[in-house]
Amino acid sequence: MNAPTKLGSASAELLSMLDIQRSAFKAEGAVHIETRIDRIDRCIALLVDNQGAICEALNQDFGCRSKYVTQMMDIMNSVGSLKYVKKNLKKWMKQEKRSAPIPMNFLGAKAHVHYQPKGVVGIMTPWNVPVNMIFSPLADVLGAGNRAMIKPSEFTPNTSELMRKLFAQYFEESEIIVLTGGPEVGAAFAALPLDHLIFTGAGSIGRLVLKSAAENMVPVTLELGGKSPVIVSDSADIDLAAERIISGKSMNGGQLCVSPDYVFVPQSRMEAFIHSCREVIKEQFPSVANNPDFVACINERHFERVKGYIDEATEKGARVIPLCPDGEDWSSAQVHKIPLHLIVDPDDSLKCMQDEVFGAIMNIKPYTDLQDAIDFINARERPLALYYFGKDKEEQARVIKETISGGVSVNTIAMHVACDDMPFGGIGSSGMGNYRGRDGFRTFSHARAVFQQGFVDIAKLAGTLPPYGEKLAKMLNSQIGK
Repeated sequence: MNAPTKLGSASAELLSMLDIQRSAFKAEGAVHIETRIDRIDRCIALLVDNQGAICEALNQDFGCRSKYVTQMMDIMNSVGSLKYVKKNLKKWMKQEKRSAPIPMNFLGAKAHVHYQPKGVVGIMTPWNVPVNMIFSPLADVLGAGNRAMIKPSEFTPNTSELMRKLFAQYFEESEIIVLTGGPEVGAAFAALPLDHLIFTGAGSIGRLVLKSAAENMVPVTLELGGKSPVIVSDSADIDLAAERIISGKSMNGGQLCVSPDYVFVPQSRMEAFIHSCREVIKEQFPSVANNPDFVACINERHFERVKGYIDEATEKGARVIPLCPDGEDWSSAQVHKIPLHLIVDPDDSLKCMQDEVFGAIMNIKPYTDLQDAIDFINARERPLALYYFGKDKEEQARVIKETISGGVSVNTIAMHVACDDMPFGGIGSSGMGNYRGRDGFRTFSHARAVFQQGFVDIAKLAGTLPPYGEKLAKMLNSQIGK
């Protein structure tokens, strides 16, 4: 659909699409496993058959995004999630046996949980990994037997339009539909009386989405990002830690919700860590401005935002280290590429320490006492990811136990996100709810409790029906007593 010019027009068109999907869902009845797998297979075919077009659309939207980055992050990861759901779906769809209360369980009573599709699920996606952020939750949505309405970001217009066309080729609009448009369409989308809504993006927008969804009592899953910390232990291999942290930070130009934001490094090993970071960049990205492997900022506005953090830190006297060849000019807003910058021991008042960077800046903070690092993390909003590098198992366990984050990776960056068998999601300001694999299947399903009475009427047997008397009193005393 083309973006309407008024909110009222957007709402009317979106409601019409929702009615089409909801009517089809009701008419279909129970959603059989064959139907679910067929829809998943069509998603896989869409991705595999159109790899070239997808890579080109993303390259146009970013100004420079390697086809290998797109194939890894958007296509391969999406296909992997779809295949994982397909492989395990039969097991997940089975009724789960639960325990009926004593003594009813001895008298023939049974308890089960049935996982039923909710109906129509809305998916609102961001611009940074725009294809994977459609298909990663969509795999779970379809596996759970739902239909989907998708609102992609307006900041990737070529990719969003391509997704609209491709989904129209592979699916009926009563199954899956992509609805493009700007903020007015997004606002109308969030206000729809959907059966579930998942939003990935900025916390400021997430709050508005949650408020709109609450008007219709729509259950919401939010994945919002945040400032993800790293603790490098004194027991860590400093070169290996630097290699893995820089590799993770550089991915997608730092434009990932789980990208490391600030790194605690032992004071005594700070210079060694910085030296290793320089060496890693020299090997992976010997140049930046004309390097097709280095992903650009999504647009000029984000370029100016990230550059502003660097300029402010420099003006305030912070030690700022650009990781690029000496003399390389990266200042062109038209190219909008920013090499990775290290900001060493930044003051907490700087914007780079206040905002989620979401770009090619990594703050490095020295520490001498691990407790200080833990206290610093715990004094701030709960992050989407936390990372620990080291060989000290007791220290590792302490960091995991004494901090709270959406997820954790140890001695690597972001790999917990790649595990389809683990839930992915935030906590507090970094989000609510989770998805991926079995956990995603359950998020987008209604867990329906079903109790079946046994062959003895326990209510009469226990005397729980009026008129009440001594028999009930004895039973209550036996159950309530210590």
